[in-house]
Amino acid sequence: MIEIPSPGLGTSQNKDPEQCAETIRTALDVGYRHIDTAQMYENEAGVGDGIARSDVSREDIFLATKVLPANLAYDDVFSSVDESLDKLGTAYVDLLYVHWPMEAYDAEDTLPAFDELCEDGTATDIAVSNFTPELLDEARGLLDAPIVANQVEMHPLLQQEELRAYASDHDMTLVAYSPLMRGGVGDVPELQDIAEKHDSTPSQVSIAWLQGLGNVVPIPKATGEDHLRQNRSVLELDVEDMDAIAAIDRQKRVIDPDAAAWN
Repeated sequence: MIEIPSPGLGTSQNKDPEQCAETIRTALDVGYRHIDTAQMYENEAGVGDGIARSDVSREDIFLATKVLPANLAYDDVFSSVDESLDKLGTAYVDLLYVHWPMEAYDAEDTLPAFDELCEDGTATDIAVSNFTPELLDEARGLLDAPIVANQVEMHPLLQQEELRAYASDHDMTLVAYSPLMRGGVGDVPELQDIAEKHDSTPSQVSIAWLQGLGNVVPIPKATGEDHLRQNRSVLELDVEDMDAIAAIDRQKRVIDPDAAAWN
């Protein structure tokens, strides 16, 4: 299993070029080394500008992007990834995702393109996003390169037990988007109690819980320096805390896959 820096920085909905660039610069300066973007987010140029403004060398940054569902036909994968690299100002990405298995996605047509990009060094590793175990089985059967990560919505009210087990069985990391439920973790009583116990916040508790699972990397979003630092703060939960969160029996999604709410 490759080591993916944790936590990473999610960038969806951060479309303003200047704000995005400054967020990336600040995040790198305060210690983030994993930056997650996507063609869908329409901010790859801003991410690239932020990396260029930082004193952190490209080789020390784990940079991930995702191919838009409409660009998942074989030829479109190559042309769109070339555009992504140009916007990002880099010759390669550390992780290249299939972003949602829909629209132009056809496993037998799409995945050979990802293999070729991995073989020629354009992508160091391959990943997928929003894949079920069945889709993962199909993809693994077609790819020569391993799938190193599956990025899915994950937080204390969507604990993804089946995908966590699958990831553990196949040396894969789950990358957790919306780990703060777009702010909704602050309304979860169990997280409020644990946060009070540790003089912390529910957001920090959620991030600590995800990191404590072992093969999960959260990618919370933030823009201001204070929030960026808070999301990186080291909080170690004890067994009682982890058990209390595991016992939460409510489920809630903040992203509706059927509505293509894009994350």
